[in-house]
Amino acid sequence: MTLRDAVRTASNSVSKASRDLALISQDSSLPLAERLTALRKIAAHDVGDTWLRRSRGLERDFDQSNLYLKFEGENPTGTQKDRIAFAHAEDALEKGATTISFATCGNYGVAVALAARLVGIPCRIYVPAGYHTKRLVEMEAQGGIILRPPGSYEEVVDYSSQEASRNGWYDANPGQANSALQLRAYSHIADELLRQLGEVPATVAVPVSNGTLMAGIFHGFVRLRDAGTIRQLPRMIAASSTHKNPIVSSFLAGSRTCVDLDPVKITESDVNEPLINWHSFDGQEALDALHASGGGARHVSDAKMRKLSTYLSQKEALQVLPASTAGLIALLEAPAAEQGLRVAVLTAKR
Repeated sequence: MTLRDAVRTASNSVSKASRDLALISQDSSLPLAERLTALRKIAAHDVGDTWLRRSRGLERDFDQSNLYLKFEGENPTGTQKDRIAFAHAEDALEKGATTISFATCGNYGVAVALAARLVGIPCRIYVPAGYHTKRLVEMEAQGGIILRPPGSYEEVVDYSSQEASRNGWYDANPGQANSALQLRAYSHIADELLRQLGEVPATVAVPVSNGTLMAGIFHGFVRLRDAGTIRQLPRMIAASSTHKNPIVSSFLAGSRTCVDLDPVKITESDVNEPLINWHSFDGQEALDALHASGGGARHVSDAKMRKLSTYLSQKEALQVLPASTAGLIALLEAPAAEQGLRVAVLTAKR
């Protein structure tokens, strides 16, 4: 099969101030504490704190109200993946890693390659042989070493993890031991939303694949509630490609357990690829978040995602990957009873 996962307008770079700091974070002759401080300053300056804005155009055209867009595409490599990539780079540096290893279909590879370069750690990037992504060139430009083993994405994740274990490399793959770190990295989106809105949103809708992003945002709000900063939690909405994601399918089936799908029945396209899988690595955490928040889930077709991506380009001057619109579509299709201050997370640039 030939799949495409590419953010075409990302800069894949950081600011001049961060490039200067990278001279410190990359220098293995310097004390670890000094290098870590420099990396944290880079992340604080260039990663996260993405913009949030109210879309009156969408409100008018779709008979909505209080609709906000949180755009993750302005991260250095154009997606939310930079948040967890920099968290892994910091963890790898702190642990004295000599190599970072992981599997990707495209976007995550560029994010980790950039973060790894900024800390001076080589990274080995496993991309399934059947996947085509224009971002391979970008990964290599950041110093990534590309390997193309056969198998599905899920199989290549397992293979790359085995290789990391066998060689003593740092494993930056999703799920298992890395879930806590990745959920924590994404949880900062909750802090940003609270600060930017001045209150807790009634609903937060997120496109889901592995479920890490949505689960992380919910964990952030739970942390804020447990600290006494807020009293209520938002209702989480998961949206993904129709019948091609275990989280959405499990929730709509009334299951409390995230049940894997049959890989044979999964059909990829150039639109839905960032969303689909037969096994979501953090699917149970995401499903738990849906149930705990009284949330909802929705299947979204390729046609709808293409159409809304075009609308955002023409009407909002916002270039987003079609798959990134899944959560927003779920909000726009929500019944009137679900109105309130609502946020759709847009995860990637076109």
